[in-house]
Amino acid sequence: MLVHDFDQITQRRGTECKKYDTYAEDILPLWIADTDFQCPQPVIDAMVARAQHGIYGYPINAMNFNRAVAHWQKERFGWDVEAGWVEYTPAVIPAIIYAIKTFSQPGDQVLIQCPVYPPFHAAIINNGRIIVNNQLVLEDGQYHINFQDLEAKLKQPRTRLMVLCHPHNPVGKAFTREELLRIGELCAKHHVLVVVDEIHQDIIYHGCRHYPFASLSDTNRDNSITCVNPSKTFNTAGVRTGAVIIPDKAIRELFYECIVNHKSYGRTIFGTLPLEVAYTQCGYYADQLMAYLEINLKCLMDFVEQHLPGIRVIKPQATYLIWLDCRGLGLSQKDLVKLLMEKAKVALNDGESFGPGGTGFMRMNIACPKATLEEGLRRIQQAMV
Repeated sequence: MLVHDFDQITQRRGTECKKYDTYAEDILPLWIADTDFQCPQPVIDAMVARAQHGIYGYPINAMNFNRAVAHWQKERFGWDVEAGWVEYTPAVIPAIIYAIKTFSQPGDQVLIQCPVYPPFHAAIINNGRIIVNNQLVLEDGQYHINFQDLEAKLKQPRTRLMVLCHPHNPVGKAFTREELLRIGELCAKHHVLVVVDEIHQDIIYHGCRHYPFASLSDTNRDNSITCVNPSKTFNTAGVRTGAVIIPDKAIRELFYECIVNHKSYGRTIFGTLPLEVAYTQCGYYADQLMAYLEINLKCLMDFVEQHLPGIRVIKPQATYLIWLDCRGLGLSQKDLVKLLMEKAKVALNDGESFGPGGTGFMRMNIACPKATLEEGLRRIQQAMV
C-alpha cells in the first residue's frame, strides 16, 4: 500500500495560490478550504502522463467519470449509485446555482442553516432569490437543529429549496441518520427540494459517521440532488470539477436542461481525470489523511485548552475547518480579526462572513503539516500575551 507523507512542507507561495498569495509573506494562512498536502501520487502520475501526450482537444463525456463517482459512494458509504444518476458539474457551487435557477423563480425563498459557507448566501441573493434561515442552535458545545422552526420555514409558500451543508461547514456537524430522515420527510411534506452539499463527506472523525442523504430512504432519494467533489479530500480544488447525483429521472432531466442552457456540460481533461483516479485508486490516501487530521485536531484542542484562555474549540464531528468560539476574549469582531491578522500574523476566516451566529467566531483550517499548525498556534499565543 502507498504511504503519503503529510508532514512534507511544499512551497506554495508564488504559484498563484489563493491560500498563500492573497497575503503578505509574513502572514501564515490557515483559512480557505484547501489543504497544504500534495495530491495522491496516482493522481500526479496520471496528470503527468496525460500532459505528456501533448494534445488537449475536446474530450467525450466518457462513463468512466460516472462510474468513478458511483464506485466511491459504494466503497466508502455503501450507497448503490447508478452511473446514469451522475452528471458532471464545474464544482459544487455552480451545481447549487443550477438547482436554484431550475427549481425556483426570482423572489422565491431558499432555506439554509446559518452560520454557513458564505457562497451559499451569494448563490441565493445574486440570483434574485431570498434567504430564509433555519438557525442552528449551539448547546453544550454542539450545534442542533430547531425542527419546529425548520418546519415553519419550509411551509412558507415561497420556500422552494433547502440547501443542506452535510457535513456542515463551518460548525463541523455530521448530521445523524435520524436528523436526515426527519429533514427529508419535512421537505417532502412541504414540497421543498433538498440540494445536499456533501463535499466534506470523507472528513469524518472517530466515533462519527457520514450518511449520504439520498441513501437513507425512498423519500430522501426521490426529492434530492447530491453534490460531491473530491477537492477537499484530495486537494484538487483548482481543477474545478465536481458531480451531482440525481436518482429521480424528472429532476435529473430538468437539471441537465439548465446545464445545457448554460453550456456547462463540456468536461475538462485535467478536471475529470483526477476525480476518476482519486475515486478509484486513492482510498488509502483518504484513510491516512483522516489519521493525520485526528493528530492535528488533538494538538489544536490541547493547545487551546492549555494556552489560549478565552478561546473554545467547537469540537468537530467532521471537516478540517474548525469553528473557534472567541467570545471569551471580550473583543469586537473587528478587533478580533485585527488581533489575529495584524498582531498574530495568522489569517483565519472571519466568523461574521458565515451569517447570523458567526459574530465572535473564527474558522481555522487544520489541514496542514503539524509543524505549520503549531507555528500558527504559537503566534496566536504570543499575540494574546
